Amino acid sequence: MKKLPIGVQSFKVMREDDYYYVDKTPFVKKLVDEGRYYFLSRPRRFGKSLFLDTLRWAFLAKKDYFKGLYLEKHWNWNMHYPVIHISFGLGVMRSVQDLQNQIESVLIDLKNVHGFRYEKKGLNNRFMEAIAKIYDKEEKPVVILIDEYDKPILDNITNPSIALEMREELKNFYSVIKEADQYLKFVFITGVSKFSKVSLFSGLNNLQDITLNPEYATICGYTQKEFEQVFADRLDGVDLNQVREWYNGYRWLGEPVYNPFDVLLFLSEKNYRAYWFETGTPTFLVTLVNQKKYYIPQLEQLEVTERILGSFDVGHVELETLLFQTGYLTVEKMERKAGRLVYKLTYPNMEVKLSLTDYLLDNFTNNLVQKERNVTRLHELLDEDDINSLKELFYAFFASIPHDWYRKNQLAGYEGYYASIFYCYFTASGLRTRAADATNYGKIDLTVLYKNRCYIFEFKVVELISGGSALQQLKEKRYHEKYRNKCDVIYLIGVEFSKEKRNIVNFEFEKLVD
Repeated sequence: MKKLPIGVQSFKVMREDDYYYVDKTPFVKKLVDEGRYYFLSRPRRFGKSLFLDTLRWAFLAKKDYFKGLYLEKHWNWNMHYPVIHISFGLGVMRSVQDLQNQIESVLIDLKNVHGFRYEKKGLNNRFMEAIAKIYDKEEKPVVILIDEYDKPILDNITNPSIALEMREELKNFYSVIKEADQYLKFVFITGVSKFSKVSLFSGLNNLQDITLNPEYATICGYTQKEFEQVFADRLDGVDLNQVREWYNGYRWLGEPVYNPFDVLLFLSEKNYRAYWFETGTPTFLVTLVNQKKYYIPQLEQLEVTERILGSFDVGHVELETLLFQTGYLTVEKMERKAGRLVYKLTYPNMEVKLSLTDYLLDNFTNNLVQKERNVTRLHELLDEDDINSLKELFYAFFASIPHDWYRKNQLAGYEGYYASIFYCYFTASGLRTRAADATNYGKIDLTVLYKNRCYIFEFKVVELISGGSALQQLKEKRYHEKYRNKCDVIYLIGVEFSKEKRNIVNFEFEKLVD
């Protein structure tokens, strides 16, 4: 077997040693044939750096590295170009001075490698001078590749004043690229976030954004076919359907793909774990959930406009934008409504759905040990088909949350908090859940499917909603008819909360047997 390139971002290393490699070089040819200036946004650990390095060695005409790959027979190896390869991924930058120091280091490296001296002052002026002098010396246009273009901003996203300074410094730096057009062959910029052109690329408005271009949907990540073909000798005994359910499903208006980091670690360990999720903690995301009093079950089916998907900016970050750009939600499909493009977002796969809801549940409950016990107990009670004890479990859980926590947590005063607790418990437990489950009579708050049983929930906050009980509403709306032929046993469960008492005040259920 070949080596699994876990953590390897160097195309040169992968091709010189005996590593598996999923051939993405057809995209190199396509990009160069069809344009000059590109921007690509993808979540962390999705292979952006590796693809950028692939571009680098192609333009340097290192044919030996491409032996057996598509590009070997579809590239002019007699022509090489000078490449400026910049990455802002090294370390954490906490000040503009840190950023300036890193840019200065890049400029010094360019001077030393290409053998020229700077005559001008100022980082922007020197960057332009470097491009022009490399062009003159090599007598060929220059290729510019920029990796993690946004990291200095994201490192400080919880400190808007510093993040804004970083943005302005980078904005000035990137503006040089447009002015250097006459010296350039090709430009490719990648990062996690997609800042609006006005905020960060106002001086570089000729970038073609291929983030949601279906033709480039699989430029990073592994398709199902690539996964099965390239890693065929490691798939003995592997349940391909289960792997797909756990790790595939990231979509950018094209064929779904796997996150490479997940796939490689799974093939190494053969255990279903949240490999990708565990590499980054979305603390800023949790802060936004609390600030916006977000109703978590709606994450299963979100509708957003094109503007929301690309509206990430300092001091004005929409939660939906952050969830999509960081990879916690993906595009299920795109529609045109009232003349506008509308994107339907959902979880990409089981790993993200389980891990994100579990992480949010930690924040909602503020009692990790008790939460883990409750998750285990929840499975036991469902196995035993013991609904009465299930009721007691949730009563006890809400009662165990300290009053002081309610006072400090903004979300606890919001009706969606209680329903979000239920949803996160069931989802984080690995159960099949459906939020806002559509029927002919309306939408079910929450459906949980387990073995041959369906649990249909209706939630109410007694101080906010008048009328009949939650269970009565379930029966009147006849939601259960959707599952008549799908489940042997259906439970209708009405749950009523009180904001004043900070607990469940009514938990009723009715069992329907087919």
